[in-house]
Amino acid sequence: MIIILAVVVLALLALLLAPSANPAAAGRLQRRFGPEYDRTVARHHGDTRAARKDLAERLRRHGGLHTRALGAEERERYHRRWAGVQERFVDSPGGAVAEADHVLTQLIHDRGYPADAYEERISALSVHHPRHVEGYRRVHALAGREPADGSVTEELRAAVVSARALFEDLLSPQPQDEKDRQDRPERRTARLLRPRGRGERAAASGAQARPQAGEGAAGQEATPPARDSGAGRAATGREA
Repeated sequence: MIIILAVVVLALLALLLAPSANPAAAGRLQRRFGPEYDRTVARHHGDTRAARKDLAERLRRHGGLHTRALGAEERERYHRRWAGVQERFVDSPGGAVAEADHVLTQLIHDRGYPADAYEERISALSVHHPRHVEGYRRVHALAGREPADGSVTEELRAAVVSARALFEDLLSPQPQDEKDRQDRPERRTARLLRPRGRGERAAASGAQARPQAGEGAAGQEATPPARDSGAGRAATGREA
């Protein structure tokens, strides 16, 4: 009976904590993912319960991801590569979109996001860049497609523009960057205030107790010589 009751309680808790059954949790997901929330609902054919479950699972898998911050030289190199993408678009829109997909994929990898599978990259990006991840989807889907008419050219141009938004977002410092987490002022202060270990304390105490060169002669008072006790007794006897 106790086991059955425990199972029922756990089932109720799971139901209450599920995003689809908890309006507050569902609202947090919607605010967190923004336009990606609506796109996910659309991909699940309007099934908000399935969409929220999908987003909650992405957040569980990738919410704690720590990415790698880029150095100034790396950022400059990527800016030059993206300028090449824009120049190439004039002569080969499809080739430029394919190059944009390639540059973004390398940048995503260098930032520390999952690199093995496309869907896993999209899943992680949607958690940390939900407002711009669609740009990566668009260039990836259109990569290498050469336009047959002007409407396709505009579609390719729009894909590069939307991908540029994700590109700039990835080049900017992010809260989840591992380097930023280590270099925050409060982390440095905590390291300075950290209690020293026994070995450090012993070394510091030894350094304080060890006299400096010449300190014994200059820093201590000279002890006067003791009087000869025999001479003192003889003098006392003569006085008596």
